[in-house]
Amino acid sequence: MASYIIRRVLFMIPTLLGIMLVSFVVVQFAPGGPVERVIAQLSGADTGATSRVSGSSGGDFGSRGAVQGGAAVDAGNSKYRGAQGLDPEFIKSLEKQFGFDKPAYQRFALMLWNYARFDFGKSYFRDVTVLQLIKEKLPVSISLGLWLTLLSYLISIPLGIRKAVKDGSQFDIWTSGVVIIGYAIPGFLFAILLIILFAGGSFLDLFPLRGLTSDNFAQLAWWQKVLDYFWHLTLPIIAMGLGAFATMTLLTKNSFLDEIRKQYVLTARAKGCSERQVLYGHIFRNAMLIVIAGFPGAFVHAFFTGSLLIETIFSLDGIGLLSFESILNRDYAVVFANLFIFSLVGLVVGLISDLTYTWVDPRIDFDTREV
Repeated sequence: MASYIIRRVLFMIPTLLGIMLVSFVVVQFAPGGPVERVIAQLSGADTGATSRVSGSSGGDFGSRGAVQGGAAVDAGNSKYRGAQGLDPEFIKSLEKQFGFDKPAYQRFALMLWNYARFDFGKSYFRDVTVLQLIKEKLPVSISLGLWLTLLSYLISIPLGIRKAVKDGSQFDIWTSGVVIIGYAIPGFLFAILLIILFAGGSFLDLFPLRGLTSDNFAQLAWWQKVLDYFWHLTLPIIAMGLGAFATMTLLTKNSFLDEIRKQYVLTARAKGCSERQVLYGHIFRNAMLIVIAGFPGAFVHAFFTGSLLIETIFSLDGIGLLSFESILNRDYAVVFANLFIFSLVGLVVGLISDLTYTWVDPRIDFDTREV
């Protein structure tokens, strides 16, 4: 097992390198960039999502542009669109600030060296380090990912077992219909429906629409803080969880059905074991192997990829919304840091998932398995 873990860890290095290299090359050919964004701000052409980024840097660029405007020259030959009338020295200062005064290969090598030391630098357009920015957004994403995963497992596993035991019955048929319909409904549409019905839309006003906690959260007693926290999470978790049950429920059902039909189950019944003993004493561990081992991956999926629209609709400022806005605003420091961290966590979780197999079933041996 130790040799397998070492091989997997060593394999992460070229995988991360490949992910970062491909992404870096793609960004080099993508239109726009941080320099173009600052120029667009100065020319008044920065509209839409990119104009919403907060931070002192935007104001700083504006004041510097005003100063340089007094000594503006024709920059018609500039490689940046909209740079006409801006001092070339000012453009060079922007390139130096963002690191674009160096060749691409030097910038990539420097980025890898910094990331190897977990030094992600500062955001281009916010006066804060990237790690601090991510740290501020983590509570929202962790809350959504953790509770969604736990809730889906607590509901899907018992439901899937029941459906396997009652395979073909009326209970199995109508629950399958409910699960499939829930999976087919887009989460963001269901979120809007919940807002209309329960968050002051057109009917009831029972739940808040903004933030993870209330404004007076610090003044509340500990039990009131717990209630307030789950009060804010109720609608987002319901909206995200509507389609999260289908895959896990059907996976659990099919896994149990496969085991129920095997010879050792017939042998256990022939020896006089009760159905409960057969189900939980013989079938459960084998059937739950794939379900339990998938827990880390399911959590990461909910944590990183499942919450962007929900965060936007319910005004929850988490990692998903941060990554999306960073891409729109060409804040490459945040974009590449998120990509590196997410990729690293994904690779580590993949290793943990494999190790979970051995925890559930010690008969599995990865030492003879190729990476």
